Amino acid sequence: MSAEMTLPGPASAPGPADGRGAVAGYLGGIRDVVVLEMKQRLRSRGWYIMLAVWFAVIALVTALTWAGWNAAMEVRNSMPVPDGTPQPDGPGSAIFEVVLAFVLLFALLVAPALSANAVNGDRAGGTLAILQVTLLTPGQILWGKFCAAWLAAIAFLAASSPFLIFAVLLGGLTPAHVLVSLLMLAVEVAVICGIGVGISALAGRPLFSIVVTYLTVAALVVGSLIAFGLGVQLTQGTVKANQPQYKGMEYGPGAYPGYPEYTCAGPLVEQDVLRTERVAWLLSMNPYVVVADAIPYPERLGSPYYYSGGMIENISQGARAALAGPEGTYPCANGKVQPQYLQQTTPLWPLGLSLQLALAGLLLWLGWRSLHTPARRLARGTRIA
Repeated sequence: MSAEMTLPGPASAPGPADGRGAVAGYLGGIRDVVVLEMKQRLRSRGWYIMLAVWFAVIALVTALTWAGWNAAMEVRNSMPVPDGTPQPDGPGSAIFEVVLAFVLLFALLVAPALSANAVNGDRAGGTLAILQVTLLTPGQILWGKFCAAWLAAIAFLAASSPFLIFAVLLGGLTPAHVLVSLLMLAVEVAVICGIGVGISALAGRPLFSIVVTYLTVAALVVGSLIAFGLGVQLTQGTVKANQPQYKGMEYGPGAYPGYPEYTCAGPLVEQDVLRTERVAWLLSMNPYVVVADAIPYPERLGSPYYYSGGMIENISQGARAALAGPEGTYPCANGKVQPQYLQQTTPLWPLGLSLQLALAGLLLWLGWRSLHTPARRLARGTRIA
């Protein structure tokens, strides 16, 4: 009696359906972590209290800005103004600038609180090990924590969006202002949440990770300005320029006091200047610079004089001036009259956003490595389950 031998056939390569199933399974694990996190957050009464306080504060800032603008206009209308003096923008522009700056400030303060204890908070409570012994991968746990923190922070941006839309309805702005500003605010919040979750996965104590996250945000907001100021002092250089001939300080068609019209005359001579364009990349990492430089402000042509815009627009002008360097800002550099209002030729925000994303990505990658089990080494006193 002979036995028949059956040879195994060639292994079939994974098809497109298998790949789609793997992606769907991975995203499903992230969704489960997000749902779990959001249920825990929504059960907390403090989250709703914070949201209500946020809405009330933004409403108060909007009302005060509108009242301040109306008071300033009453004072201006009571004074004699020469013919030809440009009229200021309506209250919509002022409200938009102030609310946007205020929202970005508080978003940078709220996002670390929502993300900096996302991982080590569960570790301290003994619930992280429960997730790690399931079929969830470290990447699914980390991305789920990040998405949950980001969604919680987006709720605060959604609560402030009616006031930005209200500013557009008052005139002087376009819907592109609100769309771009909200998009960039959401991206900046995502960056801060990524930094917070990454540090939370690396640090052993929630308090330590919260402090480090706030210090990182402070380094981006304030430290970038300090680094730029110190770096500029090391960029001494020269530029060829002749002498500006000012026409006076009086008002005129299209002119503003303090910024008189001038012409350039005389021979070109070497002038000592600061080469700000060499260290402008340090300034680009600032979240305010990223948001301000991305907003599509209308081109203000027809006058070489400075336009006294709002806070965010002036930040954008400062970043453009730093990137332009002395060739684009020094009076009569290369014998040219320099415009006081700089148009956006080379945007600075893509560089700054790329550097921020690189920092957040590095921290998330290090946090992903720290979530792998079994862990080779744990900090003393770390709770496992």
